[in-house]
Amino acid sequence: QVQLVESGGGLVQPGGSLRLSCAASGSIVSIYSMGWYRQAPGKQRELVAYIRSDGTTNYVDSVKGRFTVSRDNAKNTVFLQMNSLKSEDTAVYYCYADLRGRANMRRSDYWGQGTQVTVSS
Repeated sequence: QVQLVESGGGLVQPGGSLRLSCAASGSIVSIYSMGWYRQAPGKQRELVAYIRSDGTTNYVDSVKGRFTVSRDNAKNTVFLQMNSLKSEDTAVYYCYADLRGRANMRRSDYWGQGTQVTVSS
């Protein structure tokens, strides 16, 4: 059984910072990429950022220069450092991991439970 557990959401003022963490646990063979999606009320879920096992990263245009995704491979953990937050960053943030689990040896996407980020004065 693979689980992803997120932490670090909350309420922050515009211009502030938050750091999200997501740890994958369980019987894992390989993690190919980890990253973050977000979903604001009334909007579709969008990919915010991801990082591959080789360290390459990708970001949605709206967060480039403000958000940084990083990863601790030894701890199967992905981070999202969010700086210069704006009201439009308000959303539920979900981490994901593209991985191969040992139980069935299949490559699948696994998801965290989501964490609320609210940017408001």
